[in-house]
Amino acid sequence: MVSVILGGVLAGCSGGNGNTPATNNGNATEANGGSSSGENMQPLTLSFYSEDPNPNWSNMEDEVGQVITEKTGITLDAEFAVGDPVQKSALIAASGDYPDLISAKGSINKFVDAGAVLDLTELIDEHAPNIKKLYGEELKRARYSSEDPAIYALPTYSGVGHTSFNAGGGFELQHRVVKELGYPEIRTVKDFENAIKTYLEKHKADENGVPNIGLTLNADDWRMYISVTDPAPMATGAPGDGEYFIDFETQDVTYHFRRPVEKEYFRWLNHMNAEGLLDRESFVQKYDQYKAKVASGRVLGLIDQDWNYGDGEKALKAEGKFDQGYGHYPVTLSEEYKDTSFWPTGFLGGYGIAISATNPDPVRTIQFLDYLASDEGQVLMNWGIEGKHYEVVDGKRTIPQEVNDRKINDAASFQKQTGIGHYLNLAPHYGDGVKDPSGNYYTTQFPEQIVKDFNEVEKEVLTAYKATTWKDLFPKEDEFPVRPWGAAWNIPVPGDSEIVILDEKLKTITWKRIPEVILSNPADFDKLWADYMAELEDAGVEKAEELRKELVQERVEMWK
Repeated sequence: MVSVILGGVLAGCSGGNGNTPATNNGNATEANGGSSSGENMQPLTLSFYSEDPNPNWSNMEDEVGQVITEKTGITLDAEFAVGDPVQKSALIAASGDYPDLISAKGSINKFVDAGAVLDLTELIDEHAPNIKKLYGEELKRARYSSEDPAIYALPTYSGVGHTSFNAGGGFELQHRVVKELGYPEIRTVKDFENAIKTYLEKHKADENGVPNIGLTLNADDWRMYISVTDPAPMATGAPGDGEYFIDFETQDVTYHFRRPVEKEYFRWLNHMNAEGLLDRESFVQKYDQYKAKVASGRVLGLIDQDWNYGDGEKALKAEGKFDQGYGHYPVTLSEEYKDTSFWPTGFLGGYGIAISATNPDPVRTIQFLDYLASDEGQVLMNWGIEGKHYEVVDGKRTIPQEVNDRKINDAASFQKQTGIGHYLNLAPHYGDGVKDPSGNYYTTQFPEQIVKDFNEVEKEVLTAYKATTWKDLFPKEDEFPVRPWGAAWNIPVPGDSEIVILDEKLKTITWKRIPEVILSNPADFDKLWADYMAELEDAGVEKAEELRKELVQERVEMWK
């Protein structure tokens, strides 16, 4: 590893002025600046692996990607996980054949245990002034653990200083549903159910005679978490902490399905199925089939995040079917609970980008990431190219109407051509609401632009609910205390921990039992639920809860 680093330093310390061939005066990029000052600009292709899919990736031949290559000399040869990303990461980590850049999310422990990734601490200190400036004090949250305080991954799944201005989750209903019903209150699962049922009774099929669908769930592989299991705690007053509920005061940990109130949430889904309002294919359909159903316009309701069903909705918008798009509603089991979508975590460490131990040039690689972290890189990734994707008028960045229309209503092809949005999870970045030295926002997600992005149907629905954005309907951040552990799903688990085995056992049981209880005869629900709880106990759920509590307390102490 030392020889690799030294070799990379020697290679990376040759540089030019960004427009001429390399010389032997290597310097890192200047903080706040743009293209390299003295970086080696020789062409270099780096392999990149990500656990997240990216169907619109265009091999950096998009417009933003070409500028990034021009500024850094680097091109990415990317591979995105297909199927089970955790299994894919495990195979790569065990193979000894590592990509140069790795975005392994919660699987980073496998690469750490294999000695496959570098500690980035010194590389950041010596060669990445923009990264240091961007993270500031938050860089300490990138440490792996108290016992191993190395920085193996730069956090890229959380934006520094982020403020949410809009909602992208909750429960979704098509605009045509609430419009026809006179904009009823959508606050509880009963409200949500009644809206679907009433509309479906009047409109059993689409214009081609194909039956409409009340509610469909996305249960294909890991998406089971997002659409089926994660909503249970969030609809019953608990924050989104993954598979475990953490008591705020005591930090006691409970496998969240063991909370009695969640049994009632799943009983409601069982009821939806018995009433014929739940898509019978929910637990057998593949992700592409799910998105195709959304794109057909036949699905009245969803329980999901917009980034998960977005391709389907984008297809509807591209066809001008705006009334079949979706609004976001803060639905809970009953009014005694608050939707917890905006329960604050503070800046999250954990998920991010790592440099492998076999990377041919770690210095060039960290300088590449440092360019993306610069002000110039941040604007490029978020806004695109001045004069092509945005203009500066009286000192203010604005997106021309024709560009914005295409960005919103033909989003997939727009992203593939321009590359805007492709690179954010690859690099450190600021969150929404943060302004650059010019006084403009780094990202395009700020109140004025968000409202501009809504189509007329969305604006009509929001106005009817006396809201400007969907977030206006939800409980706000200041209604909840900041969780000192961030988010429990984001805490790295050591590869040799017994939790790894226990979690896999619990997941296998849960992913079998939850569909079973939802699809069962309501008369059998209580017995099946009791069998599920007993099976969890036999599998060691209490031990898993104890070990998780130790990890939560360790993070709280480390982040103080």
